[in-house]
Amino acid sequence: QVQLVESGGGLAQAGGSLRLSCAASGRTFSSYVMGWFRQAPGKEREFVAALSSSGTSTYYADSVKGRFTISRDNAKNTVYLQMNSLKPEDTAVYYCAADRWVSITTTNPRTYDYWGQGTQVTVAS
Repeated sequence: QVQLVESGGGLAQAGGSLRLSCAASGRTFSSYVMGWFRQAPGKEREFVAALSSSGTSTYYADSVKGRFTISRDNAKNTVYLQMNSLKPEDTAVYYCAADRWVSITTTNPRTYDYWGQGTQVTVAS
């Protein structure tokens, strides 16, 4: 079982940057595919990015490709989401998720077993 805790959210100006962190408990963190999702008010939770257990493969939603970077440090049991060139439409609660068997190209949030509590990101225009 994995417990996930996100941090790093906050208020940013359009064009600015934020880095989200997701700290995981458990000794098998390096076995898990990690994903980031987001949910804006009144909208469904949507896929943002995913990273293979080894950290060598990534997959991004078209809306964030070229602006966001997902990475992990297995020694620290932490996954990151570096968000650059932020836009007001990036405003949402961001969640990190983990699953041992999901493909990184799977964008359906229901396929992930473990979730953090979320962190708010607000981008002002």
